Amino acid sequence: QVQLVESGGGLVQAGGSLRLSCAASGGTLSSYAMGWFRQAPGKERDIVASISRSGTGLYYTDSVKGRITISRDNAKNTMYLQMNNLKPEDTAVYYCAARRSLVGGVWYSAEDFGSWGPGTQVTVSS
Repeated sequence: QVQLVESGGGLVQAGGSLRLSCAASGGTLSSYAMGWFRQAPGKERDIVASISRSGTGLYYTDSVKGRITISRDNAKNTMYLQMNNLKPEDTAVYYCAARRSLVGGVWYSAEDFGSWGPGTQVTVSS
């Protein structure tokens, strides 16, 4: 399984921006569908966005549409999450995840992903 490490989290004021990165090692990222999840204290780990192996298939949860963009650079074995107009309710630990896949498509449930990074904290102050 591929190993994943997130970076780019931090403290930002409401309305600000952050760019998260997920670096992969031990595998070829183009063989994996990817996703970003987040987990706030006391809540379940929920999907934020997901992307197909090629990057042509995209999914966003409703609360982030228009503010957040998922992308990937398979040549660099890296996935990104550009977050704009951040809100206090975006505060959470953000995780990247990978699912080895022989076909295209996007996945939405945490149970569908087999590899996870340790997470990076995003805190949005009001």
